[in-house]
Amino acid sequence: MTKTPPAPAHAGGPGETIRALRKRSGLTLSELNERTGLATSTLSKLEKGHMSLSYDKLMLLSKGLGVDMAELLDPAPHTPATQGGGRRVVVRAGEGQLVETSSYRQLYLATELLNKRFTPLVAELRARTMEEFLAEFGDFIRHPGEEFAYVLEGEVEFRTELYAPVRLKAGDSIYFDSEMGHAYLKGCDGPCRLVASCAPRGREERVMDTFVSASERLATTKKTSAASPSGERKAAPAKRRAPRAR
Repeated sequence: MTKTPPAPAHAGGPGETIRALRKRSGLTLSELNERTGLATSTLSKLEKGHMSLSYDKLMLLSKGLGVDMAELLDPAPHTPATQGGGRRVVVRAGEGQLVETSSYRQLYLATELLNKRFTPLVAELRARTMEEFLAEFGDFIRHPGEEFAYVLEGEVEFRTELYAPVRLKAGDSIYFDSEMGHAYLKGCDGPCRLVASCAPRGREERVMDTFVSASERLATTKKTSAASPSGERKAAPAKRRAPRAR
């Protein structure tokens, strides 16, 4: 059996890793667009590091490229899952794969391990208002699965598309369906940090056909506004998803 060579390590961060994995798979940007639903322009900006890389985009890219999300974050050799278990990884304080956006400073943990049941991360919140958050992502963040967050420091204002805002202080936690649009906002003047875990509902679950990333929705809105004869910005209608029946 022919083994696929590992993606080369890059000092330029996840963007260059995404490009290397795409080329390793022999895919053009247009072909990756068909697999992920992300616009070709969005993919190009991600590879060049000109657009924020959030969890929803990472999930779409990992599915489209056929790799574990850990490979997008850390191109170094990884530890695969073993049938009998027994894997272990120690992450020291300050270690992890850093992904920074205007709204978040995210430190992804245990990126050495492949096929994890959930993705652990520590996030430092920066955006104080929804206006700041929307300026970067264009809408709430959504991704298939469930999410848990525990506030380590400061105060968090948790916003969703279905519920009234809720304030979470150090020691508080929240568990929710992450298909529901959501946003974490900084609710205090000092540092605001939380530890979170994001998990799909099933290991083999495919990204829903109707799922559209925040960046893609924003790009579509801007394109529509630019094409408007009057030059006026037209707000895209909000898309709301009914809660999943249990």
